[in-house]
Amino acid sequence: MPHTPARRAVLRLGAALAGAGVLGAADPAVAAPGAQKGVQGPWRMPDERSPHSRTFMAWPPEGPVWGAWAPRVRRDIAALARAIAEYEPVVLLARPGDVRDARCRTGGAAEVWPVPVDDLWVRDTGPVSVLRADGARAGLDLGFNGWGGKQTHFHDHRVARRVLRRTGTPRIRPGLVAEGGSLEADGQGTLLVTESSLVNANRNPGLSRDEIERVLKHALGVEKVIWLRGVRGHDITDCHVDALARFAAPGVVVLSRPSRDAGPVWAGVYAQAREVLREATDARGRRLTLVELPEAEPSELGDRGEDFLASYVNHYVCNGAVILPRFGDRRGDARAVSLLRDLHPDREVRQVAIDTVAEGGGGVHCATQQETAPGA
Repeated sequence: MPHTPARRAVLRLGAALAGAGVLGAADPAVAAPGAQKGVQGPWRMPDERSPHSRTFMAWPPEGPVWGAWAPRVRRDIAALARAIAEYEPVVLLARPGDVRDARCRTGGAAEVWPVPVDDLWVRDTGPVSVLRADGARAGLDLGFNGWGGKQTHFHDHRVARRVLRRTGTPRIRPGLVAEGGSLEADGQGTLLVTESSLVNANRNPGLSRDEIERVLKHALGVEKVIWLRGVRGHDITDCHVDALARFAAPGVVVLSRPSRDAGPVWAGVYAQAREVLREATDARGRRLTLVELPEAEPSELGDRGEDFLASYVNHYVCNGAVILPRFGDRRGDARAVSLLRDLHPDREVRQVAIDTVAEGGGGVHCATQQETAPGA
């Protein structure tokens, strides 16, 4: 198998973008929340199950990132956009020259905005919705820097500010570099994160875990941060939490269990996360209920690359549905549908084949970013 798109796209940059945030002059102004010790911010990050105004996605451009795989990954993104559009509006961000193609491939199911992108991973490049007590919405711009300088991000580090400017949404820079896939909130004051993706010199040089936690609490309105160790340098994200552990509801966490062939590194990541989550309590003092969801078995998937993400935990909860990948492992696919249907009885469960997206090291969640409805 050739190197996957994620591997081919590792284009080292000089220095990572600075973590300190500055509001763009043309953006609606909101003071950056800072990191005052012990002070909870006026904004909060809602859980993904809260009502959405729409879903943002990005149309993968032709070029060095996907190369010959571009037609296939576009097919995956178009299918995913059409599926989500049955439940809520979808906006595709596309380079101006790709707008017509994106509109045609999705059959008009998605609105297409001419917003230049380098890649499709809008979970990490797009704005993270936060709400105020009065229902007002703002967006966090987390200063995307190519996952610590691992990939080119000439356009992608501007995606959040451009989207927020177009929607007229106040833009907040919290004072650290992160990605949306590194943050998992329960909507009731608890946040799941991996240390490897945040306490990392390639994103936040000089900041300790305690300092980063203070910023997270203030910017996201959370009271408790549960830290999983993760692992650095074994995937492009440095182990984002959204492929490892997700809240199915307050107090209920779904943990991705790797296959027997996953190797010692990922087996160790899983074992450490399981140990922490079994002992953890949330912001309201509840012990967590832990539900394990096995990943697809490599032996059932055919010839796949080393970066293939076989995690069903990397699913997306939209209005009225849970959208998860279908990998072709019959037993694994059926088990994932059954488990997520039990965890989300108020939603339909839909599977979409995303093999090329998965070859790039990502999944359904990585390719989507919700805009939470005001007042949700």
